Amino acid sequence: MDNLHFLGEKILEKKYEIAQMVHTNRMADLKEIKDVNLTNEEIIELRANFISYFGKALMEKIDQKTIFDQIVKWGKESGEFASNLGISLSEALEDTTYYRKFIWEVLKEEIRDHNIPTDTIFELINIIDPLLDKAVYVFSLTYVNIHQETLKKAKSAFLELSVPVVPITKGIAILPLIGEVDTERARLLLEETLRKANELKLSHLLFDLSGVMIVDTMVAHQIFKIVDALGLLGVKTILIGIRAEVAQTMIQLGIDFSKITIKANLEQALLGLNLTIDTLE
Repeated sequence: MDNLHFLGEKILEKKYEIAQMVHTNRMADLKEIKDVNLTNEEIIELRANFISYFGKALMEKIDQKTIFDQIVKWGKESGEFASNLGISLSEALEDTTYYRKFIWEVLKEEIRDHNIPTDTIFELINIIDPLLDKAVYVFSLTYVNIHQETLKKAKSAFLELSVPVVPITKGIAILPLIGEVDTERARLLLEETLRKANELKLSHLLFDLSGVMIVDTMVAHQIFKIVDALGLLGVKTILIGIRAEVAQTMIQLGIDFSKITIKANLEQALLGLNLTIDTLE
């Protein structure tokens, strides 16, 4: 039996011992223990299965691709699990340090006890370390991708809530715009407003700017785009609630709203449509 095969057998033989050492030391260093819905025995089993890949890699030198595929599968599943659990990436990657430490401790003991030659040690390094590095890479990539996707969905949900087109009577709705308008929100404003206008079969949209503290040329441009697009659908836009300081800034910037109907508040806008707040109640 060659030395690599022998060392691979030793790792498989001691995989639960290594797994227990990893787990014990890892738990001792954890700042916060998450509820993973797994017993200690189940966690040890998962750790031992991961460790077994390294034993098999030493025993089956001709089938490294299969081992790499298994490592990739482990990295994806573990990265997804850690991300969904809410464990930080830096905290999750601490596991790798312990796996590396205790796998090599067992190997060093066997190397010393059986006088394994130096050439075999270099072969070990060329097999064990790339596998661990691959595991870390796939784990990290999966974790980051899932985390970014989660943030993207959360932002999208937030943005959708920030475009509330509220129907107030048949054919008439109000869009209260609050906060700053960046490029992404401006795009969503256009898409959602057109979609809602079509869905609600609007004839008029009251665009309430009372919650907007700053109107620069970009914001004004987006408002013009929405007004023009709604006009193509046969929807008339009325701007209401422009703050005094915002109006002053618009004048200083030379922004021309003369072609858009503007009312001081909701009541005035409704009166212009031959409606009153009382008739809506």
